Amino acid sequence: MTTTNDTTQPEVYARNLTYLHYGLDKNAEAALIDISFSLPKGSRTILVGANGAGKSTLLQILAGKRLISQEGTEVCIKGRDVFRQYPPGITFLGTEWAMNPVVRGDIVVRDFLNSVGGYRHKARRDQLLDILDVDLDWHMHNVSDGERRRVQLVMGLMGEWDVLLLDEVTVDLDVLVRDDLLTFLKKDSEERGATVLYATHIFDGLDNFPTHVAHMRLGKFVTLPEPWESFTDVVSGSKSRLYSVALQWLKEDREHRRELENNGRKRRGAQKQDVPSDSETFYKKYDYSH
Repeated sequence: MTTTNDTTQPEVYARNLTYLHYGLDKNAEAALIDISFSLPKGSRTILVGANGAGKSTLLQILAGKRLISQEGTEVCIKGRDVFRQYPPGITFLGTEWAMNPVVRGDIVVRDFLNSVGGYRHKARRDQLLDILDVDLDWHMHNVSDGERRRVQLVMGLMGEWDVLLLDEVTVDLDVLVRDDLLTFLKKDSEERGATVLYATHIFDGLDNFPTHVAHMRLGKFVTLPEPWESFTDVVSGSKSRLYSVALQWLKEDREHRRELENNGRKRRGAQKQDVPSDSETFYKKYDYSH
């Protein structure tokens, strides 16, 4: 496992972080297992990992959306404990927002943004409205998921954030809007020393964005946040370099999981005899008429 060699005071820091989702079977594996890492101020880190690696859980904990009470665990942002003294200037943007029935109601975008303080951040709000190509006269119930996502990004980014936690929120954006947004975030980070932690499965067009990359697998870091410039030996061909790094890591993740399955872990995919072969047993099992 690699480590990050940074002697400055970290902007984001976690030590001995383990998390198990409540309500799961007692034998279920923890979503995060003894996580320890740090991020320097002004860094832009891409989190790479397969579905279920723990990326979203980690971001939600950093955002204060999940409580950790385990003794010996430390999770700090800007030098403050996120569980007991949550710091200001933290913005979390996740995919669940667009599913909220409130933001899918018949409300005009102009009124919605004003209701969450858009008038206090007019300059940045207007810049983001142009970048994300948002129409203030849109009705939230009558736009596409991608357009609704653009409104969320305007809302979340119009205030001057210090630490930005992004969980797959660019998945609904077209490639042009996504590129313009990433250009804005990079410039904002460089000019103000703001920090970005970004979990995504879309790696094309990202080569010039990160300062660090990290790899998570099954609730652990395989590669802690490392300077992106150190990844110089990847032969990418026609693909982006970050795409090639992520693809290689994800292939290794799949092979690792298959090795665990060969040693007794529950196997994914098709299973033998998952449907009864004789008709009498089949209809007894799948007869829902009663």
